[in-house]
Amino acid sequence: MSTLRDNWRVIFLVVAILFSTFALFSPTMGNQSAIGEDNSATNLQFGLQLDGGTRIRAPLVGVTAEDVQFNGDSERVVERQVAAQIAGADAADVIARTGAESNTVEATIENVTTDDLSAALDAAGYGHGEVRDGVTATTREETVRVLQSKINEAGLSGGTVQQVTTATGEHFILVEVPNRDQSDVVDLVGERGTVQIDIYYPTGTDNGSRTYETREAVLTQADFTSIGTAQESQTGSGAFVPVSVRDEPASEFQTAVQDTGLAQPGGTRCTYMEDGGRNTTEGCLLLVVNGEVVNAFGMSGGLADTMRAGEWADAPSFQLQTRNTSEAQEIAINLRAGALPASLDLSGEDSGTSSYISPSQGESFKFDSLITGIIAVLAVAGVVFVRYGKPQVALPMVVTGLSEVYILLGFAAAIGYPLDLSVIAGFIAVIGTGVDDLIIIADEVMAEGSVTSRKVFQSRFRRAFWVIGAAAATTIIAMSPLAVLSLGDLQGFAIFTILGVIVGVLVTRPAYGDILRLLLTEDR
Repeated sequence: MSTLRDNWRVIFLVVAILFSTFALFSPTMGNQSAIGEDNSATNLQFGLQLDGGTRIRAPLVGVTAEDVQFNGDSERVVERQVAAQIAGADAADVIARTGAESNTVEATIENVTTDDLSAALDAAGYGHGEVRDGVTATTREETVRVLQSKINEAGLSGGTVQQVTTATGEHFILVEVPNRDQSDVVDLVGERGTVQIDIYYPTGTDNGSRTYETREAVLTQADFTSIGTAQESQTGSGAFVPVSVRDEPASEFQTAVQDTGLAQPGGTRCTYMEDGGRNTTEGCLLLVVNGEVVNAFGMSGGLADTMRAGEWADAPSFQLQTRNTSEAQEIAINLRAGALPASLDLSGEDSGTSSYISPSQGESFKFDSLITGIIAVLAVAGVVFVRYGKPQVALPMVVTGLSEVYILLGFAAAIGYPLDLSVIAGFIAVIGTGVDDLIIIADEVMAEGSVTSRKVFQSRFRRAFWVIGAAAATTIIAMSPLAVLSLGDLQGFAIFTILGVIVGVLVTRPAYGDILRLLLTEDR
C-alpha cells in the first residue's frame, strides 16, 4: 500500500495513457460519420490542411447607419420604409436594430453603397449619424450561427465557421470544411438561404387577356415549424418537405388563400412553370428560394375545402412540393438553419478568398508532419543521451516526453478537435519544452553528483519544480491571448501548447521525478 501511495504520480501517468489509448482507438469514442475518419485506424479528426477540403474567407455584404432616429416606428416598419427607397431591395435586405446606446439600420443587398443607404434614410424621413461600410457585430454573430447550422444540417462534420479580425480592424467570416469540393461549399454558404411562399393569382381580364398579381411572402421562414425531412413523392416524380405553420401566420395564410381564390371548390391546377402557362394558369402557390421561383403548385381539392371552411388553421400543415430531391434537401436545410442576415462577398474585391486543398495534398502534409515529429524526437533523444550518458536518466526522459504528446492526442480525439499543421507545431513545441523541463529536473537532482538519499532527492526535486512551475505560468500567460482571440491557425498552436504545459506540470513532470527517484536512490 505504501508503494502505491509513494508512486501515485506514476500511476496517474499510466491512467492518463490508458485513457488516451481508449479515446484514440475505442469504436465507442469515434464519430464514424465525421469527415476524414472513415479510413482512419484512430478516432483522430483532421482539419483542412491534413485532410484536404475547402476554406472560404470573406467579408459580409452590407453598409450600416449609426444613430438612426426611428421616430417611434417599429423595426419592421423602418425596414419596409427604407427598403422601399433602395432600388431592387425588399424588407429582407434591410435590418433595423434598436440598441441601448444607438439604433442602427443595415442594408445587406449587393452593390449597395453608403450614399445609397444615406439617401434612402433621408427619403424615408429618418435622421441618422455616420454611414459606414460593413455590418454590425450582431449580424456577424448571427451569420456565424446560421452558417454553422447549415453545415451541420448538410452533414458536413468537421466543418467550422468563425469570425476573424485583421490587425487593421477588418472583419471576415472564415469557413473551413474538410474533404469537400470548393463548388459544394460555395453553393451551400454563398446564398442567403431565404425561403418564402408567394401567391400568384388571376385578378380579372384586360382586352380579353387574364391579368395576374403576386402576393409576396404570405409565408416566410420564421412562420414554419416542425420541418420534416426531404422525401420523394409517392407518384414517382418530384419530392416534398412536410412542414407545419405557426398559429398566427397560419390564420393569415388561410385568409390570403381565401381572398385570392385558391380555395375554390376542387382546388386549382397550376401551370405556372410550364411553357406559356404563366399567362393562362389558375392560382398557384410559388415556392421562392433566394428570390427565384423554384417550383409552383396548385391547391388540391381537399386542402382547398379545409381552407374555405376555415378549418386548416386549426391544424396547419402541408407539403412544400419540389421538382427533385436535391431541391427538397436544400429547402429543408435553409428552413432549419434560417436565412443569412447578410451574404458573403465571394467576389474577391474586398479580400474575399476561397481555396481548395486536394485530399492527396492533405495526405502529403500528414506524412511530412509525421516525419517532422520523428526527426524532432530523434534529435531530442540524441542530445539527451549525449548529455547524460546514463540510460536510466535519458531513456525515461524521452519516454515521458513522448507520453505527453500521446496524452494530448488522446484529448484531441476525445473532444473531436480537428488536427491541422498549427496543432502539429504545438505538439513539436510541447516535445521541446517538455524535455527542457525534464533536463532541469535531471540537472538539479544530479548537480552535486550522484544522489542516494530519498530525502536529498526530494529536496532537489522541489527546487527544480519551482523553476518549472514559474516557466509554465509564464508560457500560459504569454499564450493565453492567442488561444482566446480569433487569429486563425495561431489559436490551435496556442491551445495545445498551453494544454501540453498543463499536462506536463500536473502529470508527466511529477511522474518523471518519481521514476528518477526509483532508479537513482537506494531508499526508494
